[in-house]
Amino acid sequence: MRPGALIAAAVAAVLALSGCGGSSSASSSPADNPYGLIEAGTIRVASLGDSKPYTFADAQGNFTGFDVELFKDVAHRAGVDKVVFTGQDFSGLLAAVSNGQFDAGVAAIGITDKRKQTVDFSDGYLAGYLTVITTKTSGITGADGLGGKRLGVVQGTLQEAYAVKNFTSASLVRFPDNNTAIAAVNSGSVDAHFLDYEAAKAYETQYGLISAADIPSFDAPAGFAVAKGKTAFRDALNKGLAAAMEDGTWKKLYQKWFPGSPMPEQYLPKAEQTASPTPSK
Repeated sequence: MRPGALIAAAVAAVLALSGCGGSSSASSSPADNPYGLIEAGTIRVASLGDSKPYTFADAQGNFTGFDVELFKDVAHRAGVDKVVFTGQDFSGLLAAVSNGQFDAGVAAIGITDKRKQTVDFSDGYLAGYLTVITTKTSGITGADGLGGKRLGVVQGTLQEAYAVKNFTSASLVRFPDNNTAIAAVNSGSVDAHFLDYEAAKAYETQYGLISAADIPSFDAPAGFAVAKGKTAFRDALNKGLAAAMEDGTWKKLYQKWFPGSPMPEQYLPKAEQTASPTPSK
């Protein structure tokens, strides 16, 4: 190209880049988007569509559940009313939040040191309750009766980690999901299965199984996942969570979605907490 053409091309390129830069800068102004969301004024959430009563899609395809209602309430307190939930496989959910595909992950996600290597978490908002489920004729009447028994766990879950640490005399049998494990309990392939308290209640009703032990586990409370470095966003969620707990909103939602379930006192208004938080019916 001739020198004049080269100069003209260079000028055109600079002008084009300047135009693009101005547009991008305006759309991502800190004043308009203080939380660094993918789209200002909208929180895009990675969740699960089939995890009752935490997060699930109803007959109309709308997401609902305890975690969904709580997060929307917290988001409102943070000044954002548009929240879009999208169902994901749990195996890739945290990575999708970490790499910026979503602003948050909401699905009763237990906070663990390993998961904190991938994302940051809000404060905890839900303590886990775990259940040993078995048949009426197994003879297992408590966690201390698991010695030498075949105990089912779903691989990769908090229940598996808890069982490895606390049920050292049991023989653990790993399954890909709860349905497969429950089938093994019913067939006698395993003596019991260790799973989430709420899921256990449904299986007890469906198959006539019984709970041999309901165990509170505060080792890995659930939290909202956010990408690392989104400090303002995480702080706003924490502030909203604290307010929802103190004014009784958390308690009302818990009673709605977990009727009759043990209630972890540390999330109740301070006036209703005892000196030593324990599960209360």
